[in-house]
Amino acid sequence: MLVFRAFRVYPWLMQFIIEDAAMADIDLSVEDSPIPASPVTPQTFDENHVIKFRCYKGIECFNACCSNIDIMLTPYDILRLKQRLGITSTEFLAKYTYPFEFNKNSIAGVKYKPVEGGTACQFMVEEGCSVYEDRPTACRYYPVGLLSMRRADENFDTASYALVEEDHCKGHLEEREITIKDYRKEQEIEDYDEHGRGWRQLILKMKSAGPSIGSLSKKSLQLFFMACYDLDRFREFVKSEGFSASFDLDEVTRKTLYEDDLALLKFSDRFIRQVMFGEESIPRKADAYDQLVKRREEQAKIRQELEAEPNDQPGDSAADS
Repeated sequence: MLVFRAFRVYPWLMQFIIEDAAMADIDLSVEDSPIPASPVTPQTFDENHVIKFRCYKGIECFNACCSNIDIMLTPYDILRLKQRLGITSTEFLAKYTYPFEFNKNSIAGVKYKPVEGGTACQFMVEEGCSVYEDRPTACRYYPVGLLSMRRADENFDTASYALVEEDHCKGHLEEREITIKDYRKEQEIEDYDEHGRGWRQLILKMKSAGPSIGSLSKKSLQLFFMACYDLDRFREFVKSEGFSASFDLDEVTRKTLYEDDLALLKFSDRFIRQVMFGEESIPRKADAYDQLVKRREEQAKIRQELEAEPNDQPGDSAADS
C-alpha cells in the first residue's frame, strides 16, 4: 500500500515522502472524473467514435445549457478567463466562482458562480457566450464528457469519452456526424487538455491515495488551493523571502515565473507534487531548514526582549510624582 510520512512541517510548506509505492489497481468510474459529465450515457468511447451533434445560434435550445450551470473550472480555465477580463486571479475567483470539496475535509475544486439569485452563467448574453474564445474546458467539450482514468501503479492518465444527453439539448437531433477527435479539434480543446492534464492527474492522485495520506492540515489545503487556482497570489508567494530562502532558482527562471502566467501554472504543478507527494523537481537550498530555525529563534528572542521591557506608564516614575 501507499504510505506517506510527514517530516519537517514548516509554516509555508508541508512535505511528504513515499515509503512504499506499491499499490493495487484502482478502478475509477465515471463519477471519478475531475470534470463532471452528468447525465452520462453508460458507454465510454475512444476518440474515433462518431457522434451526431451541432449547436448554432437559431437552434431551438440555444443558450439553454448556459441557463442552468454546474461547471467546474480547471486552473488553465481560470488563467485564460482572468487574462480575458484583465483582472487578477484573486479578483476572478471572488467574483465569478465558488469553491467546493471533492470529498469531506479534502482538497477543493472551483465552479462557476451563477448570476445573483439565478442559475444562469454570468457570461451568457443573448448572442451566446461573451467570453466564447476563452470559454472553459467543460463548455468546449459539451456534449462530450472527458473521463480521465489512472491506474495507481502508473504515472499517467488515460482519456476516454462519454456522451452527455440532456432533455433540453436539441443538438443531438441534428444530422451532422463528426468523430470525437474532429470535434475536439473543432472546439480547439488541445491546448486546454495539454495544460489541464497535470491538474487532472493531481486530482486523480489525491483520490487514489485516499486515506493513506491522512488528514491534510488547513495550511496544506490552503496551499493547494492557492497554487492551483490563485496564480497571482502564488506568484507573490514565489517572490517571498521565505520561498527564496528555501528554493534554489536561477534568475532566468525567477524572471520567467514573475512574468509568464503559463510558466507559473506549470511550475505550480511541480511545486504541489513536491510538497505533497515528495516528487522532487525544484532544487532546494541545502541550509534552508537551518536558516528557517535560525530566523525563528531570532524572532522568538526579539519577542522575549520586548515582553521583558518594563511597561512604563505616565505617573509611574518618580519624575512624574
